[in-house]
Amino acid sequence: MKLASYISPKATKGQRSAIEGRGLFAVEEFSAGEIVAIKCGHIVDSRMRAEHAQVVGNSEIKIADEFHIAAMTPDEYEDVMLFLNHSCEPNVGVAGNIIFVAMRDIAAGEELTIDYAMFDDDNSRMTCHCGLPACRGIVTGQDWFEQFNFARVATLAVARAD
Repeated sequence: MKLASYISPKATKGQRSAIEGRGLFAVEEFSAGEIVAIKCGHIVDSRMRAEHAQVVGNSEIKIADEFHIAAMTPDEYEDVMLFLNHSCEPNVGVAGNIIFVAMRDIAAGEELTIDYAMFDDDNSRMTCHCGLPACRGIVTGQDWFEQFNFARVATLAVARAD
């Protein structure tokens, strides 16, 4: 059996993206909550991921502390990739660890995007190319924490002001 991530028949992957490289695009409408993709790959620990970094590339996602799902051979890479590009205003979210769902209704022709802060928690940094009004410019593996902390601090400040 061939190792491959599930991509909804309502989407097509690998098309040229205005955001970066190749992307995942809706070819039919998605309703909010509908499954867009399910990530597949080998479950590997962080040591094995590091040892195979050349092959793993950006095919991996972290599923738990020290564990990832990734391609482990060059011939698996393309089939494991989801081609969900980052956007600071995403239309796809994560339901659990490996299931990606529409966060809102999505029209045919739209690029399917996700905010990498939804699942990255490492020390990586990348320049964002989404170009949207809410663009953070730089995306880090710690954005989720900074956003959580900001919301928490803002809530505490409002509570104390009352």
